[in-house]
Amino acid sequence: MNNQITSELLNQYSSSFRLDRTNRVACNAVVAGGLLNTCKNPDVIRKMNHEFSLALNQGEITNQKQSGRCWLFAATNVMRFRIIEKFHLKTFELSQNYLLFWDKLEKSNWFFENILDTLDEPMESRILCYLLDAPIADGGQWDMMANLVSKYGVVPKYSMPESSASSSTREMNRILTELLRNDACILRREAKSGKDIQALEELKNRMLNEVYRMLCICLGEPPKTVDMEARDKDGKFIQERNLTPQEFYKKYVGIDLNDYISLINAPTAHKPFYRRYTVKMLGNVKEGNPVCYINLPVEELKKAVIAQLKDGEPVWFGCDMGPCISRELGIMDLDIYDFKDFLQVDFPMNKADRLDYGQSRMTHAMVFQGVNLDENGTPDRWRVENSWGDDKGKKGYFIMSDGWFTEFMYQVVVNKKYLTKEQLDILNTETIELEPWDPMGSLA
Repeated sequence: MNNQITSELLNQYSSSFRLDRTNRVACNAVVAGGLLNTCKNPDVIRKMNHEFSLALNQGEITNQKQSGRCWLFAATNVMRFRIIEKFHLKTFELSQNYLLFWDKLEKSNWFFENILDTLDEPMESRILCYLLDAPIADGGQWDMMANLVSKYGVVPKYSMPESSASSSTREMNRILTELLRNDACILRREAKSGKDIQALEELKNRMLNEVYRMLCICLGEPPKTVDMEARDKDGKFIQERNLTPQEFYKKYVGIDLNDYISLINAPTAHKPFYRRYTVKMLGNVKEGNPVCYINLPVEELKKAVIAQLKDGEPVWFGCDMGPCISRELGIMDLDIYDFKDFLQVDFPMNKADRLDYGQSRMTHAMVFQGVNLDENGTPDRWRVENSWGDDKGKKGYFIMSDGWFTEFMYQVVVNKKYLTKEQLDILNTETIELEPWDPMGSLA
């Protein structure tokens, strides 16, 4: 059996490439113009109209800049919509930096506690490798956000504005990651030397104090009270002073986060539909609620989203923001790039295959702000509020085809009132625990 790339094989490959005129034309075009630009499908661009039969009005577009805080931006975009509507404001923004601060601190505590829970694991264990891989990543999940807001509330953006480190988190994350890994090494070493759990917890608390200090230096210290100050569309000035962040949330946002549930679409063989799932070791607030998913066919996710949009409420969602997307045009469509004809290759994997083989997973969170329904009430395209600034898409808004939704949408968060009785009953069934490295454990 020939298991090497030989000169004879290379000559065959080269001859085959050069004999096909299409290959030579494609090579010249891509070398000069780039793969994505060359393969872009103009037919898709023409048909993706940014008008929708149902569209909600939001404030000015937000920008997460060089950070992985999309899940927090999407969540605060959902929350600020309530403030803007309730108080008739032109725009308003909540502080993502505030939630980032508490998420980093809580994730550090979560990491330390997981290290203490796995002291008996050998260094080469898969669980320990997972814990040490990215202990302080920017990403998160809806339930993790809900735990932060329930504990710390929210504040207006002017009360804790962006810092250099919040807008570009790489340097801060690198230093924090090194600190946490160093602390994990110390905790395991001290445990091996005979320190009991009480002594280790005291050591952990001193380590958390260092994390808090570093976060204050990088992000600023979170305010303990805030003022509400805004002017509505009629020019009326709204003012209220000395609110705690929890009081601000209750009065000005007022969403009961316990009323919301994550619906996922993961059509893999080992995750049957109509079951309840969680993911081991996925979270941030130690005393908070665990991540909870209901796995449903994708059409049931669409029905729930449309019902909530019809009631005038945007929808948080998580998807794979990699394939079949033009970031500049803001188009998410399965045919936006004609790779099949241009490269003469096919990609036959279905959604389950892509999840199983690591080709796709949730990577980004955004907000549905509308949908276009045909005469039968069937969706053909979706209006998406992104958090990449107003120079992407149409003034910051993206347009998603319904086919793209089917293939690359993994999670939507809706009010439980939009679920059927059969779907609600799933919440009373046994929870299936997925492994930490399961694709449904990925962070937006």
